Amino acid sequence: MSTSQQTDPLIGRLVDGRYRVRARIARGGMATVYVATDLRLERRIALKVMHGHLSDDTVFQSRFIQEARAAARLADPNVVNVFDQGQDGDMAYLVMEYLPGITLRELLREQRRLTTPQTITIMDAILSGLSAAHRAGIVHRDVKPENVLLAEDGRIKIGDFGLARATSANTATGAQLLGTIAYLAPELVTRGTADARSDIYALGIMLYEMLTGEQPYKGEQPMQIAFQHATDSVPRPSVKNPAVPEPLDELVLWATEKNPDDRPVDAREMLDRLREIERDLGVFPQVSRTPPAGTIREGTSTGELTAVLPVAVTGPASTVGDVDNAARLRRATRRRQGKGWWILALVLLLAALAAGAGWWFGSGPGSMVAVADVANLTFEQAQARLADDSLVAVQKGENSLDVAAGTVIGTDPAAGARVDKDSDVKVIVSLGPAAVTIAKVIDKTETEARGVLKSQAISVGDKNTQFFTNAARDVVVGMMLDPAGDAKPIACGEGCAAHQGDSATLWVSLGHLPGVQGQSADQARQTLTDAGLVVAKDVQKTSSESIPEGQVIGTTDRAGGGWWRPGDGTTLIVSTGPPLFPIPDVKGLTRDDAIAKLEGQGFQVDYAVFWGPFPNSLTEVTGSDPGPGDLHKKGTRVYIEITAKR
Repeated sequence: MSTSQQTDPLIGRLVDGRYRVRARIARGGMATVYVATDLRLERRIALKVMHGHLSDDTVFQSRFIQEARAAARLADPNVVNVFDQGQDGDMAYLVMEYLPGITLRELLREQRRLTTPQTITIMDAILSGLSAAHRAGIVHRDVKPENVLLAEDGRIKIGDFGLARATSANTATGAQLLGTIAYLAPELVTRGTADARSDIYALGIMLYEMLTGEQPYKGEQPMQIAFQHATDSVPRPSVKNPAVPEPLDELVLWATEKNPDDRPVDAREMLDRLREIERDLGVFPQVSRTPPAGTIREGTSTGELTAVLPVAVTGPASTVGDVDNAARLRRATRRRQGKGWWILALVLLLAALAAGAGWWFGSGPGSMVAVADVANLTFEQAQARLADDSLVAVQKGENSLDVAAGTVIGTDPAAGARVDKDSDVKVIVSLGPAAVTIAKVIDKTETEARGVLKSQAISVGDKNTQFFTNAARDVVVGMMLDPAGDAKPIACGEGCAAHQGDSATLWVSLGHLPGVQGQSADQARQTLTDAGLVVAKDVQKTSSESIPEGQVIGTTDRAGGGWWRPGDGTTLIVSTGPPLFPIPDVKGLTRDDAIAKLEGQGFQVDYAVFWGPFPNSLTEVTGSDPGPGDLHKKGTRVYIEITAKR
């Protein structure tokens, strides 16, 4: 007996006065599984005992008990039976049927990828078992190859409902987001919610793995794989294994749709489709009729990325006594290879015979032909190619952004599908991008305009052309449409005709250009520079009757006219104060003539008051102050000197 067996205190113990523990099968993160004898019924069973350090944790206790209740509710030949659940002191345990054999994971390790008959046989059984669970309102939540048991007698069962929950309680967040990452549905990664369709996604990943020998997503860290589940689409298995029939390709793609609404609603719907495929391919599962017996055991770590207890693998069928655990496992392996593989070989032989008979009678030589792949050909070329196979091409137009007009997009039925000779095959020919009418975008916000263009499949660059206008900031003031091909851009702000796939540039307002009148030259230069304009160092100077000397009157006009935009250059215009005019020469004029001349040129006139009553004809101006020719602003008061005319 090994040291680990000798030091395990449960070996030889009588649990709950009924179950005599014989040997340990495996140990996981949440429980240890033993092979034991039910003394009351005198039969071999598997005893799953929760680890002692978790016995005080009510959450783990609840999950442990939940496994028993969930599995016990399922009376189905493809689900591992749970017989009992109990508590012996501080030890919680489950009693399950003992099932000698191997897991699907072990079969995949030994064989890498499975044949189509093998895959269909195993998937039919799994879906049958999960159908019972989904019908009972139970979501498994941890579907993966380690939980699929292949018994030595040919039976196939799904076990370990330790993560199962009722469909009405389907939320998982944080630490509650359990299950193997490699089979985790996108909604569990993004929203933490699961229902029957999450099991379907895991089945799709497992079906891909059986057909190709590898998982679709790989990564060094669990989060890398989880991110791929949330963002990528599972490829067709036939890309890795060309021998995969197209119906199984389509079944994988249907089961692994990222949107749960696009998948089968539950295992029953997926099983119905699988059985249609079985009839189409003439391949039928070989179901064992052996009465159920035995139990499952919990496996050691398989290297899978899992956040919970490693799941069930099968245990040996030999009598357990005080023997070395490693030697016992070696003997069990030899028995599996000696007995289990003969049974499996028989199953596969019968499946192959059934497949051959179905093919011969259902789709034998000459009865049907495969639709050729005519994508990227012209219709005439596709028509000729299909005619070679005695098929009739019927043209159907369809708009496409990706395929050039006049080029075949695909066929209906799709390439590879088998149809009767002389059948019509729709050849879908690209009409190019669809014509659309773009509504007016001027006066809409940039966000609104982008929404209008996106709805019409018109692409818009990340950066727009920006202008300073009288419109509010972020309001569209124009748009240029750039048609695909060699056509010239056209103005489309008020709306226009276009085609999906065209591109557009929005003209967006930055609001008003900041005003600088009345600022100092330095202040104005800083204001305009902050707004994105390039301001010349030198300034233009001019007089102004309203703007004081040294203050900015404005800027020079934009070169070429139109709206200002960031990067444009300008020059400041600075006031030199009001304009100056020369004092006219009024010497020798009479009083009234001198006054009329000065006031006519914008000056005011003063003179000695006693000259007012004198007749104008008896007066003569002898000079002025300021004198003639002196420069002064209009409104300046000019004093005239008057004398009596001789």
